[in-house]
Amino acid sequence: MSRSTSSTLRIRRTALAVAAAAVLPFSLAACSDAGSDSASGSAADTSTDSSASQPAAPDAPTAMDQPFGPACAGVPADGAGSFDGMAKDPVATAASNNPALSTLVAAVKKAGLVDTLNSAEYITVFAPTNDAFAKIPKADLDKVLADKATLTKILTYHVVGQKLTPQQLENGSFDTLQKTKVTTSGSGESYVVNGTSKVVCGNVPTANANVYIVDTVLMPK
Repeated sequence: MSRSTSSTLRIRRTALAVAAAAVLPFSLAACSDAGSDSASGSAADTSTDSSASQPAAPDAPTAMDQPFGPACAGVPADGAGSFDGMAKDPVATAASNNPALSTLVAAVKKAGLVDTLNSAEYITVFAPTNDAFAKIPKADLDKVLADKATLTKILTYHVVGQKLTPQQLENGSFDTLQKTKVTTSGSGESYVVNGTSKVVCGNVPTANANVYIVDTVLMPK
Protein backbone atom coordinates (compact mmCIF):
# COMPACT_ATOMS: atom_id res chain seq x y z
CA MET A 1 0.00 0.00 0.00
CA SER A 2 1.42 3.45 -0.87
CA ARG A 3 2.12 6.05 1.78
CA SER A 4 -0.48 8.35 0.28
CA THR A 5 -3.18 5.70 0.33
CA SER A 6 -2.42 4.85 3.97
CA SER A 7 -2.66 8.50 4.92
CA THR A 8 -5.98 8.85 3.14
CA LEU A 9 -7.44 5.84 5.04
CA ARG A 10 -6.27 7.26 8.37
CA ILE A 11 -7.96 10.56 7.58
CA ARG A 12 -11.25 8.85 6.68
CA ARG A 13 -11.21 6.72 9.86
CA THR A 14 -10.57 9.79 11.97
CA ALA A 15 -13.45 11.67 10.34
CA LEU A 16 -15.84 8.74 10.90
CA ALA A 17 -14.83 8.48 14.55
CA VAL A 18 -15.42 12.20 15.08
CA ALA A 19 -18.83 11.99 13.40
CA ALA A 20 -19.85 9.00 15.49
CA ALA A 21 -18.72 10.73 18.66
CA ALA A 22 -20.80 13.77 17.73
CA VAL A 23 -23.91 11.79 16.87
CA LEU A 24 -23.86 9.37 19.82
CA PRO A 25 -24.90 11.84 22.58
CA PHE A 26 -27.88 12.99 20.54
CA SER A 27 -28.96 9.40 19.94
CA LEU A 28 -28.70 8.56 23.63
CA ALA A 29 -30.62 11.70 24.58
CA ALA A 30 -33.35 10.89 22.11
CA CYS A 31 -33.67 7.36 23.45
CA SER A 32 -33.71 8.69 27.00
CA ASP A 33 -36.50 11.20 26.16
CA ALA A 34 -38.56 8.56 24.40
CA GLY A 35 -38.27 6.24 27.36
CA SER A 36 -39.24 9.02 29.73
CA ASP A 37 -42.27 9.95 27.63
CA SER A 38 -43.32 6.34 27.40
CA ALA A 39 -42.97 5.82 31.13
CA SER A 40 -44.85 9.00 32.01
CA GLY A 41 -47.56 8.16 29.49
CA SER A 42 -47.96 4.69 31.00
CA ALA A 43 -48.15 6.15 34.46
CA ALA A 44 -50.78 8.69 33.38
CA ASP A 45 -52.78 6.02 31.58
CA THR A 46 -52.63 3.74 34.60
CA SER A 47 -53.72 6.55 36.86
CA THR A 48 -56.60 7.47 34.56
CA ASP A 49 -57.75 3.87 34.18
CA SER A 50 -57.58 3.33 37.92
CA SER A 51 -59.71 6.40 38.56
CA ALA A 52 -62.22 5.46 35.88
CA SER A 53 -62.58 1.95 37.28
CA GLN A 54 -63.64 3.20 40.70
CA PRO A 55 -67.40 2.53 41.23
CA ALA A 56 -69.62 5.53 41.96
CA ALA A 57 -70.65 5.79 45.58
CA PRO A 58 -74.33 4.83 46.01
CA ASP A 59 -76.75 7.43 47.32
CA ALA A 60 -77.25 6.94 51.01
CA PRO A 61 -80.88 6.36 52.04
CA THR A 62 -82.41 8.98 54.29
CA ALA A 63 -84.87 8.63 57.14
CA MET A 64 -87.49 10.48 55.08
CA ASP A 65 -87.53 7.61 52.58
CA GLN A 66 -89.39 5.54 55.16
CA PRO A 67 -92.73 5.91 56.97
CA PHE A 68 -92.37 7.93 60.17
CA GLY A 69 -94.39 9.01 63.20
CA PRO A 70 -95.64 7.53 66.48
CA ALA A 71 -98.69 5.77 65.02
CA CYS A 72 -96.52 3.80 62.58
CA ALA A 73 -95.74 1.45 65.46
CA GLY A 74 -99.36 0.25 65.31
CA VAL A 75 -99.11 -0.83 61.67
CA PRO A 76 -98.92 -4.65 61.35
CA ALA A 77 -95.42 -5.99 60.78
CA ASP A 78 -96.48 -8.26 57.93
CA GLY A 79 -99.44 -9.16 55.77
CA ALA A 80 -101.69 -7.00 53.60
CA GLY A 81 -101.96 -4.29 56.28
CA SER A 82 -98.19 -3.90 56.70
CA PHE A 83 -96.21 -1.19 54.96
CA ASP A 84 -94.95 -3.70 52.40
CA GLY A 85 -98.46 -5.02 51.86
CA MET A 86 -100.02 -1.58 51.49
CA ALA A 87 -97.37 -0.61 48.94
CA LYS A 88 -98.67 -3.32 46.60
CA ASP A 89 -102.33 -2.20 46.60
CA PRO A 90 -104.10 0.96 45.39
CA VAL A 91 -104.92 3.35 48.17
CA ALA A 92 -108.54 2.47 49.01
CA THR A 93 -107.73 -1.23 49.07
CA ALA A 94 -104.56 -0.61 51.08
CA ALA A 95 -106.50 1.43 53.66
CA SER A 96 -109.07 -1.34 54.02
CA ASN A 97 -106.28 -3.61 55.27
CA ASN A 98 -105.27 -1.18 58.04
CA PRO A 99 -107.44 -1.64 61.17
CA ALA A 100 -106.82 1.96 62.30
CA LEU A 101 -108.55 3.29 59.15
CA SER A 102 -111.76 1.23 59.24
CA THR A 103 -114.06 4.25 59.77
CA LEU A 104 -112.47 6.07 56.84
CA VAL A 105 -112.87 3.00 54.65
CA ALA A 106 -116.55 2.72 55.59
CA ALA A 107 -117.05 6.40 54.71
CA VAL A 108 -115.28 5.98 51.36
CA LYS A 109 -117.57 3.06 50.54
CA LYS A 110 -120.70 5.02 51.50
CA ALA A 111 -119.60 7.88 49.24
CA GLY A 112 -118.92 5.50 46.35
CA LEU A 113 -115.31 6.66 46.05
CA VAL A 114 -113.48 3.32 46.16
CA ASP A 115 -112.99 3.06 42.40
CA THR A 116 -112.22 6.77 42.09
CA LEU A 117 -109.39 6.56 44.61
CA ASN A 118 -108.06 3.22 43.40
CA SER A 119 -107.88 4.35 39.77
CA ALA A 120 -106.32 7.78 40.43
CA GLU A 121 -102.62 8.19 39.76
CA TYR A 122 -99.94 9.98 41.78
CA ILE A 123 -102.12 11.30 44.59
CA THR A 124 -101.70 12.08 48.28
CA VAL A 125 -104.31 11.08 50.83
CA PHE A 126 -104.53 12.58 54.32
CA ALA A 127 -106.19 9.65 56.06
CA PRO A 128 -107.97 10.30 59.38
CA THR A 129 -107.70 7.52 61.96
CA ASN A 130 -110.69 5.97 63.73
CA ASP A 131 -109.84 8.18 66.73
CA ALA A 132 -109.98 11.24 64.46
CA PHE A 133 -113.56 10.40 63.46
CA ALA A 134 -114.37 9.69 67.11
CA LYS A 135 -113.68 13.36 67.91
CA ILE A 136 -116.81 14.26 65.95
CA PRO A 137 -120.00 13.96 68.03
CA LYS A 138 -121.78 10.74 67.04
CA ALA A 139 -124.99 12.48 65.97
CA ASP A 140 -123.05 14.81 63.67
CA LEU A 141 -120.97 11.96 62.25
CA ASP A 142 -124.07 9.85 61.57
CA LYS A 143 -125.64 12.79 59.80
CA VAL A 144 -122.59 13.27 57.58
CA LEU A 145 -122.37 9.56 56.78
CA ALA A 146 -126.00 9.60 55.69
CA ASP A 147 -125.50 12.60 53.37
CA LYS A 148 -123.55 11.40 50.32
CA ALA A 149 -122.96 14.88 48.87
CA THR A 150 -121.55 16.26 52.13
CA LEU A 151 -119.54 13.10 52.77
CA THR A 152 -118.04 13.25 49.27
CA LYS A 153 -117.11 16.89 49.78
CA ILE A 154 -115.33 16.09 53.05
CA LEU A 155 -113.51 13.00 51.76
CA THR A 156 -112.28 14.60 48.53
CA TYR A 157 -110.93 17.47 50.64
CA HIS A 158 -108.46 14.92 52.04
CA VAL A 159 -107.00 14.13 48.60
CA VAL A 160 -104.34 16.11 46.71
CA GLY A 161 -103.73 15.42 43.04
CA GLN A 162 -99.97 14.85 43.36
CA LYS A 163 -97.65 12.70 45.42
CA LEU A 164 -96.24 14.87 48.20
CA THR A 165 -92.91 14.22 49.86
CA PRO A 166 -92.31 15.16 53.51
CA GLN A 167 -90.09 18.03 52.33
CA GLN A 168 -93.00 19.50 50.38
CA LEU A 169 -95.09 19.55 53.55
CA GLU A 170 -92.68 21.89 55.33
CA ASN A 171 -94.48 24.97 54.10
CA GLY A 172 -97.10 24.02 51.54
CA SER A 173 -100.48 24.91 50.09
CA PHE A 174 -102.10 22.36 47.81
CA ASP A 175 -105.25 22.06 45.75
CA THR A 176 -107.51 19.18 46.75
CA LEU A 177 -109.91 17.15 44.64
CA GLN A 178 -112.66 19.09 46.41
CA LYS A 179 -111.26 22.22 44.63
CA THR A 180 -110.14 24.09 47.75
CA LYS A 181 -106.73 24.14 49.39
CA VAL A 182 -105.11 22.47 52.38
CA THR A 183 -102.04 23.95 54.02
CA THR A 184 -99.17 22.07 55.64
CA SER A 185 -96.24 22.98 57.83
CA GLY A 186 -93.54 21.36 59.93
CA SER A 187 -90.17 19.65 59.57
CA GLY A 188 -88.34 16.44 60.35
CA GLU A 189 -91.01 14.01 61.56
CA SER A 190 -93.47 16.60 62.85
CA TYR A 191 -96.11 18.02 60.47
CA VAL A 192 -99.59 19.48 60.73
CA VAL A 193 -102.32 19.97 58.16
CA ASN A 194 -104.43 23.14 58.31
CA GLY A 195 -102.62 24.08 61.51
CA THR A 196 -104.39 21.53 63.73
CA SER A 197 -104.43 18.01 62.26
CA LYS A 198 -101.19 16.24 63.15
CA VAL A 199 -99.53 13.69 60.91
CA VAL A 200 -99.17 10.64 63.16
CA CYS A 201 -97.78 8.25 60.54
CA GLY A 202 -96.42 9.84 57.41
CA ASN A 203 -95.04 8.93 54.00
CA VAL A 204 -96.83 5.58 53.78
CA PRO A 205 -96.60 4.30 50.18
CA THR A 206 -99.39 2.56 48.30
CA ALA A 207 -99.43 1.51 44.66
CA ASN A 208 -100.82 4.86 43.50
CA ALA A 209 -100.56 7.27 46.44
CA ASN A 210 -98.60 8.59 49.37
CA VAL A 211 -100.61 8.43 52.59
CA TYR A 212 -100.24 10.68 55.62
CA ILE A 213 -102.34 9.37 58.49
CA VAL A 214 -103.72 12.27 60.55
CA ASP A 215 -105.35 12.60 63.98
CA THR A 216 -108.16 15.02 63.04
CA VAL A 217 -110.72 15.02 60.22
CA LEU A 218 -110.18 17.94 57.82
CA MET A 219 -113.24 20.08 57.19
CA PRO A 220 -113.48 22.20 54.02
CA LYS A 221 -114.71 25.77 54.41
